[in-house]
Parts: sequence; structure tokens; C-alpha cells
Amino acid sequence: MNARGPLALVALLLLPSCGGNDSDGDAPPAVSGPVTWGQWGQNPQHAGSVDVAGQSPDRLLVERVVDPFVPQELAQSGRNSLLVHYPVPLVQGEDVFLMTKGGAYTTRDNWASQDWGWSRLHWNGDRLDEIWNTRSDWKPVPSGGVLPWEPVHQAALAGGFLYVPAAAGGVTKVNVNDGSVAGRIAPFGSDASVFVTGPLAADAAGNIYYNALRLDLADPWRRDAADAWLVKIATNDAASFVRYRDLVPDAPTGATCLTSFSNEPLPWPPSADATPPLGRCGAQRPGINVAPAIAPDGTIYTVSRGHFTSRYGYLVAVNPNLTPRWAASLRERLSDGCGVPESAGGVLPPNGVSGGCRPGSRLGVDPTTNRLGSGEVNDLSSSSPVVAPDGSILYGAYSRYNYSRGHLMKFGPSGQFVVAYDFGWDTTPAVTGTAAGYSIVIKDNHYDGVGSYCSNGQFCPPNDWADSYYVTRLRGDNLTPEWRFANPNTDEWCINAPALDRNGDVFGIAEDGLLYAIAANGTLRKSLFLEQPLGAAYTPLAIDGQGRLYAQNAGHFFVAGR
Repeated sequence: MNARGPLALVALLLLPSCGGNDSDGDAPPAVSGPVTWGQWGQNPQHAGSVDVAGQSPDRLLVERVVDPFVPQELAQSGRNSLLVHYPVPLVQGEDVFLMTKGGAYTTRDNWASQDWGWSRLHWNGDRLDEIWNTRSDWKPVPSGGVLPWEPVHQAALAGGFLYVPAAAGGVTKVNVNDGSVAGRIAPFGSDASVFVTGPLAADAAGNIYYNALRLDLADPWRRDAADAWLVKIATNDAASFVRYRDLVPDAPTGATCLTSFSNEPLPWPPSADATPPLGRCGAQRPGINVAPAIAPDGTIYTVSRGHFTSRYGYLVAVNPNLTPRWAASLRERLSDGCGVPESAGGVLPPNGVSGGCRPGSRLGVDPTTNRLGSGEVNDLSSSSPVVAPDGSILYGAYSRYNYSRGHLMKFGPSGQFVVAYDFGWDTTPAVTGTAAGYSIVIKDNHYDGVGSYCSNGQFCPPNDWADSYYVTRLRGDNLTPEWRFANPNTDEWCINAPALDRNGDVFGIAEDGLLYAIAANGTLRKSLFLEQPLGAAYTPLAIDGQGRLYAQNAGHFFVAGR
């Protein structure tokens, strides 16, 4: 990544409007009405559901390009895969706030040559007119040749302002009516080594929360993280923060973290008492793309990991005044590995069978570590915590040993581990119902061509799950399936954060290029083709107050409805 020069203290440059403002200089229409979709996951708990009926996606109402670099991105990926995380469009009343990309595209690893901005679009009859647009000085954490997925640039709506991630770990506060800058909050001054690492989140009172990370720019992923913080911006723009090392004080340090087997002879584990080698832990810091969630009582939930090891991750609870409440380890919580039959929740073939563990392995362990399975905090994911109606917390963690499907992990309000479901990769689940009874909706992909726990075809032959790409609804109490909807075109679902309406209907997109509406009983309601089939970015959706559907595909923004 190219080094950056000194940072200006102004986060946004106002650009001429591309449409919507009258030529005689009349004031733009005021933004009014409730915030329907104000942040990642819709609300502070990230429940992903709205109290309106979603329209049937009968036709496309609007199409706009938000990422002009998709052709270059696809060409450089070499496999028709769009390795970009996109933010969710934000909605208030008859206005939509939409991210757009600009600058220049150089290489897939040099994100700093691009820039990110936000536009206000206003419904004028059947037209969606642009009122203003801005550009931000935010840059993602550097790829460093390690991160192939471009991180997400996600703003949040609160209190009549659009809060936008900025450079140096700061935030710019933008007036929603005219796009003017109301202020720059810079907790870390102009330090170019500090990055906003994920979406901004807003609580019910309008306070803003986000994660920030200081990296060694000379070698950001092979040298330890210099510092990391959970930041709070109060409604009066006062900033406060707490260090991650204080949120997770008991995390191991030094070269004391267990890694995984790599050079040992397959099948794994190499023996019943084998121990994987030790490696550097690294400082605790937020997972990239993690959006904090805020419970109704003000508790903030975020996710931490060792800088050098995704296997030492934690779900972290923080009091509203940013004092630590608890940190629950994701490590060695899962017992569905070696030798556990499928009928008992196992995820692997029997021991001694291709794809299974070595005969004599201990029951239930992850073959790559010979320990119980751990939920990993993977920086390529956008999984973020979700607060369920009963106060439980859900997090979609990664795990390799179950064909790279990950696990959705559920913790109680006091940090106790409750249960897990055998899929969690890059998913922020949506929730429908109340504390008396609720359901959870996730994508549920069985990835074709992936070996169980290794990439050696002799010992871990690719699976034959080509037709097993589902949207699944789970019971909230025990995460058992209520129904599964299989993609009729046998393509992968690209839903990292689905949208639910008041009826429990589900809206999401898949790699076949279609926007799907799935009824609350798990049957197909309607589908609509968007732009193109491709190995798409995991892209969230939103629903506005009229039930119109906001979706993205191939760098295009779409509005669908009747």
C-alpha cells in the first residue's frame, strides 16, 4: 500500500450535485419521517427487520451505479468474483442515503487509490433524485497482500445527521438536509496509522459507536497491532474510548497461542494426544468489518481477536460508560468434530473414512487442533453481533473443519455459551418475534468443492453439496431449523445481512443475480433478475417505509417493488 501524506482535518469535500437541486438555488426538500433503516442490521440490536410489509419484487423501479470499478475488480480476481463488502443503503422517510465509490482503480490490493462517498437521494414521484453528494477521506485498513476482500464503508443515521467514517480513526457528522459538514470528531487527531475498521452503530439515544485500530503501516499484518479501541461519540460530539487490551485483559500474549497442524502427516489429528505448535498471539483488537450492537439496556457488544490468530476470539460486553462488563471466549466451545455421527450433530464423515479424522481420535475435536472446535473471528467476514429479543447474543463465527461453513454461536446475557448452529460464515442474522418466541434467519450454504478440514484431495476430497444452498429459519431458543429454502438455481446465497418485513418474509440475493422474496413459511414468493450472475460480494438489503426493496448486485444499486 502506498504511504499517505498528511491528513486534512476536514473529512468530506462537498461536490456539485448530480441532480435534484433546483438550478435557481432553492433549498433542498427537508428530510422527514422515521428512520426505517438507519445502520448495519437496521437497528441498534441489528435485528434486520421492519414493521412494514415488503413489496413484491415485480419490477425494477431504479438502477444506479455505485461502484464503477467492478469490471476491473472482476478481471483481477480471475474467477468472476467480486471481492468487495458493500454497505447497506440507509433510509429515512422518502430519502435514501447511498454509498458511492470514486477515485481511481489501480490494483485489487491498493484500495487507497479509491475514495468513498455518500449521496442523499429523494423520492420525487417515481423518480429517485440526487439532492447532494459528499466524498470522505476514509480509507480501509491496508490489504498488505493479506486481506483480499475490500472492507466495508458503512455510515449511520441518527438525530438528523449522517455519521460517516473518516480518516485517522475519526468520523464526520453531515447534515442530512443539505449535506453540509456539521463537525469532525477526531479522537486520535490526524494519525494516519489509525483506521475505522467497520460500520458505525447508533443507539436509541443517538450515540455512535465504532471500532478503531492502529497499525504499523510498514508491515501491518506481520507486525503486532499498535493499539485498538471501542469508541463512543455522544450526541454533543464528545468522544471517549476504551482500549481492547482492557476489554479482554485475560487474553494470552506472546508466543503462547496454540495454532493448527500444518506439516504433520494426514489424516489429522496426527495422534490422539497430539498438540499443535505454539505461535504468536498478537494484541487483542476488533475483527475487521465488525459493527458493535447495542442492547435496549445500553450494553454494547463487539468482537475481539488476537492480531495474529483468529482462533483466540471473544464476544465482548461493555457498559454504556465504556467500562468492561465481560469477555466470553469463542474458543473450544464446539464438540461436533471427530467421530460424532451426523444424527448427533456431527459435521464430519466417520473416523477412517475420507474426509474424516484418524481412527482413534478423541470424540468431537477439531482435527486441525485436536481440541474442541473454536469459533474464529475472520477478517474477511462482515459478521457482527446481534442482540436477540430475550437478551441473548448471536455471532456468526468461522470454522474450517466443517467444510468452511462456520458456526452461528449463541451466548446468554451474562456471557454463558448456550448453543451453536452448523453455519455462521459471514452472516449477521435477522430476527423476527419477541422474547416469548422468536426465530432467526440466516443464509446456510454448503460450499461445493471444499474439503472437510484440509485441502488435500486424497484425505479431504471435495464435497458433493452442489445443490445445497439454503436460506434457513431457526428457532431462537435452540437454533434448530424450522424450514429451509433451497436456491432453485443451485447458486450460493450472497446474504450477509438479510432483510425481514413485519410478516416475517425474507428478502435476499444470490449468485444467480436474482433478488428473492421468501414467504414466512419458507416458500418462494417472487424473484427478480437484477444485473448479472457472478461470485458476488456478500451484500445487505434494506426496506423502506413504503415496503420498497433496496438491493445491490455487481456494483449497481436497485430499488424493486410493485
